[in-house]
Amino acid sequence: MSLLSKLRCITVDVTGTLLAYKGELGDYYCMAAKAVGLPCPDYKRMHEGFKHAYTEMATNYPCFGHAAKMPNIVWWKTCVRDSFIRAGYDYDEETFEKIFRRIYASFGSSAPYVLFPDSVPFLRWVRSQGIPVGLVSNAEYRYQDVILPALGVNQGSEWDFGVFSGIEGVEKPNPRIYEMALERAGNFAPEETLHIGDSFRKDYLPAKSLGMHALLLDRFKTPDADNWRKAGAPVFPDLASVQDLLNSGNIDLLKEL
Repeated sequence: MSLLSKLRCITVDVTGTLLAYKGELGDYYCMAAKAVGLPCPDYKRMHEGFKHAYTEMATNYPCFGHAAKMPNIVWWKTCVRDSFIRAGYDYDEETFEKIFRRIYASFGSSAPYVLFPDSVPFLRWVRSQGIPVGLVSNAEYRYQDVILPALGVNQGSEWDFGVFSGIEGVEKPNPRIYEMALERAGNFAPEETLHIGDSFRKDYLPAKSLGMHALLLDRFKTPDADNWRKAGAPVFPDLASVQDLLNSGNIDLLKEL
């Protein structure tokens, strides 16, 4: 009997687990600026500017402005404008509007993302075993409605339900987002559910705090993975190795997750 037969649901993180960003942030900001006849912004300054602008927006208006009822496009427009200003580029309103529209459209498409080759096979395999799959992500609505479908990750064929922070108004590491996933799955018990993610703080700890099984992926060989292991987290290189684990008949392995 496989480990999978002991589970009633599997929840999966999205960014860093199923897909990754392609290229650098500066690539898309540069293309947007060049499209309106401007020089390419400095990559390093843009990266630092965006990092600080995003952190400030996420602190003041969490979950992409959900509680403040801020439209998604306004949240991103404020963040992108602040990113440019912090990087030393204060464009006039008309110019900025043209640049922003291109950036917003790019990140609302599949262009900046790449799907890991084992993601779709894994999701389909889990569902073929009669186990529902839920996505739990700190992401805005476009992940659910546009980006994932454009990448060939569709509700009904690769996943069954989703809990996205920009839609629900709660985000990791708040355990409530995992409680919502359990409710949406059909009120399964935490011990009947496995969560797979790539963040010790946002995925592993809150899922375990509810009594769920949890494991982490280390797709990029991060130095942090050694600390995850020392703290007791099972760490795997990819979803193919997780599938091998779940095909295993060693029930003691599940108790360790």
